[in-house]
Amino acid sequence: MEKLLHLIPYRLDNQLYEAKQVPEGVDIIQAPTLWNKGFTGENIVIAVIDTGCDAEHPDLKGRVISGHNFTDDDSGDPDVFTDYNGHGTHVAGTIAATNAESGVIGVAPNAQLLILKALAGKEGSGAYEWVVNAIQYAISQKVDVISMSLGGPIDVPELHDAIKLAIKNQILVVCAAGNEGDGDHSTDEFSYPAAYTEVIAVGAVNLQRKSSYFTNSNNELDVVAPGEKIISTIPGGKYAVFSGTSMSAPHVAGALALIKNQAEQEFERKLSEPEIYAQLVKRTIPLGYPKSLEGNGLVYLNAPELLAEYIRQKNMEESIGV
Repeated sequence: MEKLLHLIPYRLDNQLYEAKQVPEGVDIIQAPTLWNKGFTGENIVIAVIDTGCDAEHPDLKGRVISGHNFTDDDSGDPDVFTDYNGHGTHVAGTIAATNAESGVIGVAPNAQLLILKALAGKEGSGAYEWVVNAIQYAISQKVDVISMSLGGPIDVPELHDAIKLAIKNQILVVCAAGNEGDGDHSTDEFSYPAAYTEVIAVGAVNLQRKSSYFTNSNNELDVVAPGEKIISTIPGGKYAVFSGTSMSAPHVAGALALIKNQAEQEFERKLSEPEIYAQLVKRTIPLGYPKSLEGNGLVYLNAPELLAEYIRQKNMEESIGV
């Protein structure tokens, strides 16, 4: 039987024809606090390896710089990356939509998107070779971040090698952890490529910051982000509310664009992949769950400022003898 990768399963909660808002998930991870400081993902290129994208969606116009089709959709035409599923467009919107006044806004509204279609058809499945080729193409284009909300149960060496090459080229690789969770943090559920140590594996929490019942638990989980009832773009200029770790991963991909903007300005130099990862971990807060469910915690971009304020308050209290 042919080995295939699939979309990380997700649930359609609602379909909408209009939206005027900053999505709650974007707000929960504190993206607006960095926008207010001038960090919006400018000059950061994020490769979205998924089902394609509706690049003409009003909220995504100008964000998609290019695309490439690695599947057999549209007779394998490399220049046609039409999204027949909706998943890829939804992911792209969470990362970089830019139309809050009459639609939605993503985590990094000035980031640039490279759309790499590696999952085909309405079902959203693809050969491992397609995904490997997409990763290699992203490397050749010198992207900053790769976002993958896809997975499968098989550890394929070629896939792992491609990811290791991306890391070697200082590219951050973000993957959805998977939705096979059984509600028991002591059991492990692995999905590849998220299970590889080199990637940033993202689990899900709901909009009340509670661990999602479906999120995979294992010792490779790095962080969690909102993954339930996430509103974003879908093809045809519409919007939909989806749930799944597929929705969590793009929050983190967008967050990395903002972090890269901020940290490299502060350090006045380019940072390596491990250094940016360390900056991500610095911007998390624990939620009180076992590490197998939350990793380092919820991505919370304002965490360093909160910690600095806490320390300042403690020092002030000690100085006056409180």
